[in-house]
Amino acid sequence: MKLPSVKNLPVAGKKVLLRTDYDVPLNPFDTSRIDKSLPTLKYLLEQKAKIIIISHLGRPEGKEVPSLSLKPIADYLNKVFPKAKDCYLHENLRFDPGEENNDPDFTKHLIVLADYYVNDAFAVSHRNHASIVGIPKFLPSAFGFSFIEEVEVLDKTRNNQKRPVTLILGGAKEDKLGGIEKLAKWADQILIGGRLPKIIENCKLKIENLRVAKLNASGKDISSESINDFIKIIRQSAVVVWAGPMGIYEEERFAKGTREIAQAIADSKAYSVVGGGDTEAALSKLGFNDKMSYISSGGGAMLEFLANGTLPGIEAIINQEYKMTE
Repeated sequence: MKLPSVKNLPVAGKKVLLRTDYDVPLNPFDTSRIDKSLPTLKYLLEQKAKIIIISHLGRPEGKEVPSLSLKPIADYLNKVFPKAKDCYLHENLRFDPGEENNDPDFTKHLIVLADYYVNDAFAVSHRNHASIVGIPKFLPSAFGFSFIEEVEVLDKTRNNQKRPVTLILGGAKEDKLGGIEKLAKWADQILIGGRLPKIIENCKLKIENLRVAKLNASGKDISSESINDFIKIIRQSAVVVWAGPMGIYEEERFAKGTREIAQAIADSKAYSVVGGGDTEAALSKLGFNDKMSYISSGGGAMLEFLANGTLPGIEAIINQEYKMTE
């Protein structure tokens, strides 16, 4: 999939709205997602563009929540680019209900700030939010370098010819199950862990290649039997895609499932793609974040792209009124 790049936009000396994904842990402060946006930011600064960065943090539900202010992120960016006088970070978009409601009035509030729009927030581009799908209706738009890299990697993964493909789903967010029937046609095996085994009990799914883990006595990790079962499948896989930890990895006594699955992937010969903030945090805590082939910034976005080959945020720019030429 060929996407229009920020390099296709005549941004020199112009005002640019840059949508980033700065939904990062603050305690401890993890700058991984911020750092992914730095190449695009650096390019815009080199072009002497005036940059208005827009992003979100957490789920304030349309209200101003001081603990979810983007000020710590602004402080970090000021250290990285101390002389960037023409770079401004807008406060948390989700402080306004218009962001998640895709309110046209909120979109208009944003577009008056700039001449161009750049989306470098892959992880939230499966959302029909104002800053993702609203802005491209009114401004010439393109994608940042991090976004383009994500799509290139996931497009190759989706269309790979190597088999078997194993998809591992965990964590607590049931929206991971939204496209599971499409994903079941792509993956050879789907392994379910985390809290999803409890959720999936109520879903009437007729998927033959679905393996649901048994939970241990606490219900906070997958059982040893399921760990061993999953490891056998991982060892036979050519490609492994993983979104969501297997248990409450933050507590050592419930980290076994996540650790052993991570170890099995690291030891395997499979090409591995891992996605989602919780999974990335788990790998970092357990010491495996440099053992995977690729770490995607998005969990839900990654899965939706693998299921459909596109995202609302991609379609919004590809089908924009303003067509950019190379």
